[in-house]
Amino acid sequence: MSTWVDDYLADLGPDDADITSHDTYTNGVPHATFTRLRSEDPVHWTEEKDGSGFWSILRYDDALAVSRDVESFTSSKGIRLEEMEDDEAEARQTMMELDPPHHTRYRRLVSKGFTRRRVESYEDQIRELAIEVIEEALDHNEFDFVRAIAEQLPMRMLGRMLGTSDEDGHKLVAWGDALLGNTDPDFTDFPVDLTNTDEFRMVPFRSPASIQIFQWAQVQAEQRRENPTDDVISQLLEPATDGVPLTDHEFNNFVTLLVAAGNDTTRYTMTHAMWTLLEHPQLWDAWKAQPELTPTAVEEVLRTSAVTMHFRRTATRDIEMRGKQIRAGDKIAIWFNSANHDPEGFERPFRYDLGRESNDHMAFGRNGPHLCLGAWLARMEVRLVFEELLKRVDRFEQNGEIKRLRSNFIAGIKQLPVKVA
Repeated sequence: MSTWVDDYLADLGPDDADITSHDTYTNGVPHATFTRLRSEDPVHWTEEKDGSGFWSILRYDDALAVSRDVESFTSSKGIRLEEMEDDEAEARQTMMELDPPHHTRYRRLVSKGFTRRRVESYEDQIRELAIEVIEEALDHNEFDFVRAIAEQLPMRMLGRMLGTSDEDGHKLVAWGDALLGNTDPDFTDFPVDLTNTDEFRMVPFRSPASIQIFQWAQVQAEQRRENPTDDVISQLLEPATDGVPLTDHEFNNFVTLLVAAGNDTTRYTMTHAMWTLLEHPQLWDAWKAQPELTPTAVEEVLRTSAVTMHFRRTATRDIEMRGKQIRAGDKIAIWFNSANHDPEGFERPFRYDLGRESNDHMAFGRNGPHLCLGAWLARMEVRLVFEELLKRVDRFEQNGEIKRLRSNFIAGIKQLPVKVA
């Protein structure tokens, strides 16, 4: 039984799409545009209607190089294309907007909770949660895969790691949606490019959800100070390696980052996988018949979904790349979705191959200092959901139109109706 399909994306979209427009991505990632730019102009100057413009880094090797060179390409000016005044950048700073050694100090505070060994110790707990979520969903013949399954497991596991209840988890999901979906009117009343968000410019994501998270985080901090527990919030309250604890402001911003990153990206990765399997049911059959494919299948899911489409960096010095003169202060966008479909990085990149052996994708940033802290947790959650689904379901069918996130930052399917065939 074949483990792969060629041209798994039936429609690569237009080859002249505006890659800066949030509306572009409601029709899917315009892979034809990224393919053309990779070939014609891989270090591409991209104009912006409401910004200074930026360099798009589109090829795999270049994306790796920029990700790793923190001296030439800083994160301190922000990881999104939005331009901020210095006071905004400082007020909204999280671990993601720091370069080593400051980044390293923050990372060490919570990294022990996300190591591969620690995550492997959670496997039984995550599998139990996955089974619970799946069986609740399968009590119904028809449901939205996003809400019933893909949202539920990361939410409940994030709650366990933060030491909070499932009831709090629902609030965290809504807040996280408002943060990462801060350009989508379905998730926020204050989409940043459609409404005036100046009153929120000093909080992460220019989102009022950040203020709600700050308030919630301070309640959690007070509880942990009175009764420390073995959870991530308690770890954040401990002094760093230099003996100095986080300030309340630093703590609030860090919790906001965990809420934003701890649910949505894994949810959208699972949903992308399910959508692809619905489009190509022979892949579901192959995976079900050969469960030993799961480790490589999960990596292919991560490569092809590339949920975080880009991270921004800012040049700290004049530098030449592929004959282009990048100036100090220029914005740089590392397009992970393009790098993950670059034929110079992957053989037949538009082949979806459950057994792909060479798969050093950039879904998690790939070995630089900003390698995703939750990489091992995300891998395990995706793996366990599909292991348990494949045991229980012979076939799913799509049961309505999908709905995609309005965002040039996160590639997300926010609605995927399915039925058990």
